[in-house]
Amino acid sequence: MSKVVTFGEIMLRLATPQYLRFSQADSFSATFGGGEANVAVSLANYGVVVDFVTRLPQNDIAASCVAELRKRNVGVSNIVYGGERLGIYFLETGAVARPSKVVYDRAHSSISTIESGMIDWDKVFEGADWFHWTGITPAISASAAAVCLEACQAANKRGITVSCDLNFRKNLWKYGKSASEIMPALVECCDIILGNEEDAEKVFGIKPEGFDVTATEGKVEASAFRSVCQQLMERFPRAKKVIITLRGSINANHNTWGGVLFDGERLYQSPRYDITHIVDRVGGGDSFMGGLIYGLREYKDDQRALDFAVAASCLKHSIYGDFNLVTVSEVENLMKGDGSGRVSR
Repeated sequence: MSKVVTFGEIMLRLATPQYLRFSQADSFSATFGGGEANVAVSLANYGVVVDFVTRLPQNDIAASCVAELRKRNVGVSNIVYGGERLGIYFLETGAVARPSKVVYDRAHSSISTIESGMIDWDKVFEGADWFHWTGITPAISASAAAVCLEACQAANKRGITVSCDLNFRKNLWKYGKSASEIMPALVECCDIILGNEEDAEKVFGIKPEGFDVTATEGKVEASAFRSVCQQLMERFPRAKKVIITLRGSINANHNTWGGVLFDGERLYQSPRYDITHIVDRVGGGDSFMGGLIYGLREYKDDQRALDFAVAASCLKHSIYGDFNLVTVSEVENLMKGDGSGRVSR
């Protein structure tokens, strides 16, 4: 069975309990998470052979992180070691009109000081048919961006499908280069491009005409994003599919959720889910990407793949932590309309 490879940073996540503000908390819940690791865990839950590649320090916290990945059946044999520390992010979960807040403490993390040549990509890609990265990785440091490009080019040479989640994080681009300067060379290597309603605009200046995400009242019109998909494909002709996630935010606990997929000719639209009691939305986009990769590899049907991705991510909003801990059958049941939440006996 061919494997999927993901590459990026995994961090220690320290979250305030319940809905406490940072200033109220006297304890934090410790878990692990990061964009590409989250995708890897999703895929492993679906029975996909998947390796997560990163750079970690040699200490007990990193060892605990690796143990957690092993527990989730994610391959860790290609992780490299060195550097000073594991990055941390602090999470304050929002409620009603108060949004969630993230504070990063990831300067000088092991992956930020990774260098080209540290990872043997020929070895990593043995038996692989898919490689995934996100826009978070090249935002960490110039050297992380260089290694990400190194990986994409090695995957291209092997004919491996390359996917990216644009994942623009304005608070990470601090090393003197902007996303618009670094990302184009990386996205040029991609066969599958995923973004949300803001990523394409923030990174490439591409946006749907007349659309204002703050004025949607939870209703995001899917057809408005055909032009965004077309412009991305024109800019990056290697891309075979462009996918946009559509989140309508009514408040911090109540969102609508859907997506569109464009294959160059047809715009596929997913069902729209009304998520009224969000437990944890962090990792929602990653759970979508994990579902999409599974769907595109397993179903060979763009509509079904998109529907699987949206349903998988909808379920993630009910799960605490970064990881989406759902099975294929649970996702497919929701796709069939079973969203009652009745006890399964």
